[in-house]
Amino acid sequence: MGKTLTLTTDDNHTLGAYRADPAGKPKGGIVVVQEIFGVNHHIRAVCDKFASLGYVAIAPAVFDRFERNFESGYSPDEVAHARSFIGNVHFGKMMHDLTAAKNEIKDAGPFGVVGYCLGGTAAYLAACKLEGISAAVGYYGGGVVKFIDEQPACPVQLHFGSEDHGIPLTDVETIKAKRPELDVYVYEGAAHGFNCDERASYHKDAAALAWTRTEAFLAKNVK
Repeated sequence: MGKTLTLTTDDNHTLGAYRADPAGKPKGGIVVVQEIFGVNHHIRAVCDKFASLGYVAIAPAVFDRFERNFESGYSPDEVAHARSFIGNVHFGKMMHDLTAAKNEIKDAGPFGVVGYCLGGTAAYLAACKLEGISAAVGYYGGGVVKFIDEQPACPVQLHFGSEDHGIPLTDVETIKAKRPELDVYVYEGAAHGFNCDERASYHKDAAALAWTRTEAFLAKNVK
């Protein structure tokens, strides 16, 4: 369904991206922000799923800032290797990448940002820092709590797992207390990465419910 392309940012960086278009006239656009595993098979499948709902979906390869064309699976060694890149992440530069992605799909109409893991944090920051976003959704964004004093300029929905050992529930409670206007959900029995059906941590029921909530949230706000 999708295709790969090259984007150019306003700070003159080039990066790859995966774009999936709906069959008919789009009802909006979605910028999908990757996990630490790159724009891999799972993230491309997420884009395809949003396209099946009628959105133009695009996932910029934000790791191209330091490792071109990186994508990974989920074996222990691959996870450890992907985690080694976390120290290279610069959220300010990532906002340039997300801006380039949204500019690529600007003709689709209103747009939202949906991110996972590292991308969940980026989605929250995008809601605070980028212009024109209609909605943002973050899945298990461990860094959201660090930026919770930033004020979102659009509706935000966040999803967390009760068994996510990398995101303490105390952090989730802090997010709720400081930003009561956000839609924050915690899924009992779900661990980090519960939405990805290619990972051992996949939680079918939590993923299905989170997707239903995400779909309804986007339908309400990206229009």
